[in-house]
Amino acid sequence: MRIATWNINGVRARIDGAVAWVRDAAPDVLCLQEIKSADEAFPREAFEDLGYNVETHGQKGFNGVAILSKLPIDEISRGLPGDDEDVQARFIEAVFSVKGGAIRVASLYLPNGNPVGSEKLTYKYGWMDRLEAYARAHLAAEETFVMAGDYNVIPEPEDARHPENWRDDALFQPETRQRFRRLLNLGLTDAFRACTTEPGHYSFWDYQAGAWQRNNGIRIDHHLLSPPAADRLVSAMIDKRTRGWEKPSDHVPVVIELDV
Repeated sequence: MRIATWNINGVRARIDGAVAWVRDAAPDVLCLQEIKSADEAFPREAFEDLGYNVETHGQKGFNGVAILSKLPIDEISRGLPGDDEDVQARFIEAVFSVKGGAIRVASLYLPNGNPVGSEKLTYKYGWMDRLEAYARAHLAAEETFVMAGDYNVIPEPEDARHPENWRDDALFQPETRQRFRRLLNLGLTDAFRACTTEPGHYSFWDYQAGAWQRNNGIRIDHHLLSPPAADRLVSAMIDKRTRGWEKPSDHVPVVIELDV
């Protein structure tokens, strides 16, 4: 089972590249973030024509997440639990039947948090605390689950080409990284780091200052796996090809394979 995550940075603006990548890579499940589209405006037919079931949690103009699946979806829910007043569309999850049971997959778009010291950073940390509570609950149930998405977290210095340039950014604040480590300390596994330990692997390159051409990137798109999911991890890879395509997203797909 191949599960991909991709911050598409506007699905309608990137539809040609998105369809081309999905047709070529053929993930079983694709978690999209920052679709920047209301549900009714999402170009679902383009993916349904490729054989995918499509579920969205959209928002006009910004945010928005989606799950595309070749598998039938048994359950779907929208919104991260813990704050009924949070109207930002940043979380959707689906449950699938697989050999030997079920797997839960969440597509999440964690808040950026910039500028440091603002209410946006407070919102980011509150969101991360709610994500930790979500993970605790599903770990207690001993579920097989994957939390995939744009975490807007640079976990370690080796996850940035120039970590010193991110010292004052919300993505690399000590408290941001501490909260990410708290997730891992619950027993979750960073799938990519479980397969690849060396530095120099990134999933985001800014549009400015020739970041892509200079490989001035950061790794902020992650799959966190529960222990039963981690036991089934076969591989993890970052598909950099799309960043060099015409009208690319500033993120690229990250793909894991599970033996389920």
